[in-house]
Amino acid sequence: MKRLAYKIGAFALALATPAFVLAQGFSSIQNSVSSITSLVNSLIPLIIGIGVLVFLWGLVGYVTAGGDEEKKKGARDTMIYGVIVLFVMVSVWGLVNILVNTFGTGGNNRPQTLPQVPTY
Repeated sequence: MKRLAYKIGAFALALATPAFVLAQGFSSIQNSVSSITSLVNSLIPLIIGIGVLVFLWGLVGYVTAGGDEEKKKGARDTMIYGVIVLFVMVSVWGLVNILVNTFGTGGNNRPQTLPQVPTY
């Protein structure tokens, strides 16, 4: 299994070598990162919506279970999973936003310039 991992790593390194040699031409990689970022940003609300639907599915199952304790337990577990998904997604989303705002990597910031000695 380790041999396969080493082969995959060597293959990935061989594919990345031209990018290291031609370091000034990173526009295609930047476009790739930008498209992946936009895809992830569009998936976050979808995953949060799925978490809400799972919670509501468990709630409907709990209400319609009546006196059957086994169905209530299954529906309660489904609601708990939905709440866990919501909590994790919103927490990670908030933590990432805090880190982006703290370190100024939001993309809409102007680039930092080096301080210079004033000339008279």
